[in-house]
Amino acid sequence: MPVDDPSGEVTRLLKAWCQGDARALERLAPMVEQELRRIAGRYLREESAGHTLQPTALVNEAYLRLLDWNNVEWRDRSHFLAVAAKMMRRILVNHAIARQSQKRGSSAVMVSLVEAESVPVRTHDLIALDEALVSLANLDERKSRLVELRYFGGLTSEQAAEVLGISPRTANREWDLARAWLFRALST
Repeated sequence: MPVDDPSGEVTRLLKAWCQGDARALERLAPMVEQELRRIAGRYLREESAGHTLQPTALVNEAYLRLLDWNNVEWRDRSHFLAVAAKMMRRILVNHAIARQSQKRGSSAVMVSLVEAESVPVRTHDLIALDEALVSLANLDERKSRLVELRYFGGLTSEQAAEVLGISPRTANREWDLARAWLFRALST
């Protein structure tokens, strides 16, 4: 799961894109697409088999939202992937909330029995995890971001530490604390 950019090409293109170079985005997209698909696949593997979003649709939606972020000053590839992972998490949570709302009938949309059976059982789990991460962020933003980077983004401890500007040892210690906190929060 490489997040490194040894040649600096992705970082250079990100900075050029920030400065308004539309061609930089055209060259950047294929370079990060595989990593974004990996992140999307990781998210969707956590969902049930009947999930209505596919990795390609999730990546495309994230791309569309990233295009609106004109004034972001991208530091490097890891920063970009961390923001993309957070964006995909938001898309999935919004999708899960909409599906749950549909399932409960609040949107008054008629669905067939076949469609009703395909509503993911894990929708509630994703929403609960998101709520727990929001609560954790209120207590300790860095631990919440660390979970997001490690669990949702698939970054290693070292990569997440680099994104957060902390040592890998601190990242490991905070990862253990955050996991314990989330376990307790999700168990109650």
